[in-house]
Order: sequence, then structure tokens, then C-alpha cells
Amino acid sequence: MGSAVSACYHLSGWKNVIEGSFGHKTYYLASKNDGRMTGVLPLVQLKSLLFGNFMVSLPYFNYGGACSDTDDDRRELLKEAEQIALDQKVSHIELREEQAGDSSLPARTEKVSMRLPLPADPEQLWNSFSSKLRSQVKRPEKAGMRVTIGKEDQLDGFYDVFSRNMRDLGTPVYAKSFFRNILSAFPDTTWICTVSTQSGAPAASGFLLGFKEIMEIPWASSVKAFNRESPNMLLYWSVLKFACEKGYATFDFGRSTRGVGTYRFKEQWGARPVQLYWHYWLRNGGKLPELNPHNPKYRTAIQVWKSLPLALTKMIGPHIVKNLP
Repeated sequence: MGSAVSACYHLSGWKNVIEGSFGHKTYYLASKNDGRMTGVLPLVQLKSLLFGNFMVSLPYFNYGGACSDTDDDRRELLKEAEQIALDQKVSHIELREEQAGDSSLPARTEKVSMRLPLPADPEQLWNSFSSKLRSQVKRPEKAGMRVTIGKEDQLDGFYDVFSRNMRDLGTPVYAKSFFRNILSAFPDTTWICTVSTQSGAPAASGFLLGFKEIMEIPWASSVKAFNRESPNMLLYWSVLKFACEKGYATFDFGRSTRGVGTYRFKEQWGARPVQLYWHYWLRNGGKLPELNPHNPKYRTAIQVWKSLPLALTKMIGPHIVKNLP
């Protein structure tokens, strides 16, 4: 039995994406048996005056940690990671995993991944939805909105919607080059789906990643000005239909906290929670780190960020967000 579920983020292609996009130092640890690879643990070191010196497997994404054939392999990988952490004087390592693992590492369990099993026929999925949900999907279509699924040709529209949404949430935005680098590194399993108005303005957009049997939507946003037409409902139906047609067996809506608005939004599509375990190695013991928007320490900064001009947030956001996991 393996010690962790494999995710696309265990692929070595992410090393170039992260180093090229953010300039962080990465460590890719592997265990081998008779020349055969039996485990892998990707680590990224984030180091800044503002947020400290720490490692994450993997920052910016929902998954990572040690993927291994056996618990022994996992322990060896973690042992090596601990040695690197001590050498680099990091405060902690955060492992974003799907399995509980051993009890020696403290874990956060507030987050779940919302997933929906997909039928082969999208019509079957459509018929499983409530009449209310189907009418919400039809509303933007009646308003003349249209859907386009592409790759780099859709990047500008996606980034326009995404950066605006991040500013409104009070969160620094990634550079556009980050998404371009992902598209370039994984050309066969990445797409962008955009819902546009009749005039061609992007109203909602999502970035799609496929791996094995799962299609994931790690980033999705919509423009508040078009909320009345519900473009996000057409966006999500379109990507679900696309995932069925591409032969994926599961759709991953991304992580949520139980009971909050995003959780309920994903639940209405039939998605069910899968528990996530974020494990921590702490150099000096003590409390688990709180590098998240819910930390009261960042409340004022978030409010200030919301009031900044969009162009300014696009300019300075990438320099800040690269150090936020």
C-alpha cells in the first residue's frame, strides 16, 4: 500500500514551472529499490523577510507531499527532507496530502477537496441536475453568452478576469507568465475555458488540468458586474461536459472549507468532500503556521489591497504572492 496518492504535482515538469515563474529553490527527493523509483517528494523553499523561511510540498496548489510505494519509503523521504530543512534553517515543512499518514506529524484538517464522479455521457450528468440548476446554466446562454475552450489563445481573457477577482478578494495576483509556463510545460493536459458576453468581453474563466482519471479546476473566477447573468454557472457546466467528453472519470472542484459559500456552490453540482491532511514538520515545535487570509494579522493588508487600482495590483502582486504558499 502506498503512503500517498499521486497527483499531477508530483511530475518533474513542475520544477521548471516553479523555478521559472518564481525563482524559488526546489528539491526533488526520490527513493529507489533495485534501480526502480519507489517514491518521490517535491519540496519548494520559500524565503522572504516578510513571511520567513519555510518549505512546502507544494505551494500554490492543493496537493503534494510524499508519494511512495511503502510507508518505509515515505519515512526515508521525510527523513531526508528533515535533514535539508535543518541545513537550510527553515522554520517548518508543509506537506499537502490526501492521506492521514503517520501520527508523528501534526496536521490541519480544515480543508476538503470537492469531487464529482463523471459518467461517460454528459447528457446523463445534465439529467442528474435539479431543474433549478439547469435553469441557472441556461440563463447566461439566453443572455447571449458563449463558451470557448482553448489554450494560450484564452490566456489574456482568463488573466483579466482572474486578476480582477483576486484584487476584489484582497489577494495579490500571480504573474501571467506563471500560467503561460504551465500551459507550455503540460500542453496536452491543460486548457482554459472562458465564458464571454455577446460583445466578446470575458465574464468568467477557469484553468483546467488533467491527470490520469481526474480533471481539476485549480483557478476559476467571474466578473462581479455580470453576476446577474450567472456566467460562472455556464462555465462550470461547460468544463464538466468537456471533462466527460475527454474521458475523465472524476472532476475535482478544488479545496474548500466545509459549510462555507464555495463548499455549497460545489455541493450543488453533486460534488462530495474528500478529506485533506496538511502535515507539518516544525523545527522548534510550537504552533502551526498561519500563513493564510484568515489570520487577523493580515486583515488590514487585505482591506488596503482591495482598494488599490487593478493595474497596480498586477504590477506589484507577483512580487508578493510568490512568497505566499
